[in-house]
Amino acid sequence: MSVLISLFIWMAGMGYFILCALFILACTYVLPERIYDPWMKRMMRFLFVIAGTRVETAGLQHVKPGTTYLFMANHVSLFDLFILGGFIPGIVRGVEAHNHHRWPVYGWVSRRLGNIPIERESVHQSVVSYRKTLHLMNSGRSMIILPEGHRTLDGNLKPFKKLPFMLAKQAETTIIPIGLSGLYHMKRKGSWMIRPAKIKISFGPEITREMISDLSITGLRDHVQNEIARLIERP
Repeated sequence: MSVLISLFIWMAGMGYFILCALFILACTYVLPERIYDPWMKRMMRFLFVIAGTRVETAGLQHVKPGTTYLFMANHVSLFDLFILGGFIPGIVRGVEAHNHHRWPVYGWVSRRLGNIPIERESVHQSVVSYRKTLHLMNSGRSMIILPEGHRTLDGNLKPFKKLPFMLAKQAETTIIPIGLSGLYHMKRKGSWMIRPAKIKISFGPEITREMISDLSITGLRDHVQNEIARLIERP
């Protein structure tokens, strides 16, 4: 039965996603993003309704409207950017693996929206990607970075990379840590099965510019990792 449920979710979800993605792609050519972005968020949220998944949020009071943030979260699933993009308030874009931009439909939309591809195996290309991210943040765009770099294989946090925290110190932008709980049960790396689940997105207190400035890169990395670990709820 679980196989049939998963198959249905994939078929219904993919059909819905393709229609929505093509609609948003067309919107990017004729409408300002402040108009189509709220629609896109609703569409991303409905993907989880199709999957039979209930999503709860906590700590949204930490996110102040009109403020530029660097959001950092644990990297759990293929659906991380969908749930973060759908539930983080305001216009926000993300840094994601460069091969995602080669995918049909998804890659077209992601490039058009301004998400930044990163080639994680190349230090040089990673630095180039982070410079583009820094430029966007300096222009007032909030961004999402998943500092583990790769999805978890066992549901536990992987060690965080240093490069995102070098960017954070240069950007001088407040960090909001986010803990994603339940996504590993819904869809884990290496399995095509999708299981209806309860997902919680927990927003932590902001890590201020002053704190970012006072900490070393390693100290900032460890502090953010501890904050995200604290926000993740264990089953």
